[in-house]
Amino acid sequence: MTKTALLIIDMINNFDFDAGEALAEKTSNIIGPILDLKKTFNEKDMPVIYINDHYNLWQADFEKIMDYCRNEKSEEIINRISPEENKDYFLIKPKHSAFYGTALHTLLQDLHVDTLVITGVAGNICVLFTANDAYMREYKLIIPEDCIASNSDQDNEYALTMMRNVLTADIKPSGELHF
Repeated sequence: MTKTALLIIDMINNFDFDAGEALAEKTSNIIGPILDLKKTFNEKDMPVIYINDHYNLWQADFEKIMDYCRNEKSEEIINRISPEENKDYFLIKPKHSAFYGTALHTLLQDLHVDTLVITGVAGNICVLFTANDAYMREYKLIIPEDCIASNSDQDNEYALTMMRNVLTADIKPSGELHF
């Protein structure tokens, strides 16, 4: 029997970088589908794991990171997608992959997870690097095309193509998934 976890990557974000405004706009479009998946996972008591950049706040919890990231570009996104205390898991990461320098693999093993639904930003960087590391650890991958965003549509399409063709990820839209 497969056990699936939902990963939500870098959605708590200040978008304070070149192309940050464009990414914030594209991120707003993926919140609805991600929240729909999260609701399904919560209803079925399946794990939801947020993995986020730490913004050099090494002693931070998700509240401190959200406070640090709140600004005009991020406020609405953070308010809609923030983790729920005592319900969701939350890990901070030092680099692009959710596996690098984190306890993610240990947590997934402890939860007996063999399938990952990977969502978030940026699709062509942190989502792609996480998917690569997950593939090398032999997780089955589901990366709904409507649940990742990158700075440009071209970069997002390239990342999806790589994840489908190289990592054998299922990239169908979230509405077509059944758990």
